Amino acid sequence: MRSDFETLKLERVGDHVLLVTLNRPEVLNATNTTMGRERLELFGGLYVDQEDVRCIVLTGAGQRAFSAGGDLKERKGMSDADWRRQHAIFEQGAMALKQCPVPVIAAVNGVAYGGGCETVLSCDFAYASSTATFALTEVRIGILPGTMGTQQLPRAVGERRAREILMTGMPFTAEEAFAWGMVNRVCEPDRLLEEALETASVIAGNAPLAVQRIKRAAGVAGDLDLASGFQFELEAYNRLVVTEDRQEGVNAFNEKRKPQFRGR
Repeated sequence: MRSDFETLKLERVGDHVLLVTLNRPEVLNATNTTMGRERLELFGGLYVDQEDVRCIVLTGAGQRAFSAGGDLKERKGMSDADWRRQHAIFEQGAMALKQCPVPVIAAVNGVAYGGGCETVLSCDFAYASSTATFALTEVRIGILPGTMGTQQLPRAVGERRAREILMTGMPFTAEEAFAWGMVNRVCEPDRLLEEALETASVIAGNAPLAVQRIKRAAGVAGDLDLASGFQFELEAYNRLVVTEDRQEGVNAFNEKRKPQFRGR
């Protein structure tokens, strides 16, 4: 993967953790067309080749924002056709993030509005600064969330709560997001990134093939009946039985040492 993105900052943390920073702090990390293309390239590329990345932490540059959503200044004066073309890039980028086989932890360091909030929902789970705020404000400008917000928010906070958030466009706090199940942990601002990276390191230390299949199996849990979901789980389980990592894990346990997983 290349590291010279214009709107994304990439940093390896240890051997297997990738820190990705949305890097447009002057506009609260709002997504313009360039960022949309770069996010699609990054997460789409990781679908094909993980390059030994085993966990990703996604955050925003600066202290004020994770992401304020779509860049409305860039969109001012766009024709309907141009708007749809740009949104097609955003749609594909959202799917690439959602389908990325590498777990992604959102470290929400400030405002996460509109598409920024949807990005949080597309990550595997999220930690939030105590100063973070969330909102899906699309209804206030005559549209609705268009990168899976109406689908993922009800799964995260429940249907009735989601309807209120979506229909009012009102912001909510990190503590509310935690109470409703949208974020996993609320952190002090100066501890957010450290705690997210600590968790990423734990995940990266586990067997990567097992982690990837857990992500897939958990991802279909809400869409399948229990029996079908169980069959999906068993298929994933049996694929792992024959891996070198499974043998290494058992051997390391019996030899009382830390396993050295190789993703095969």
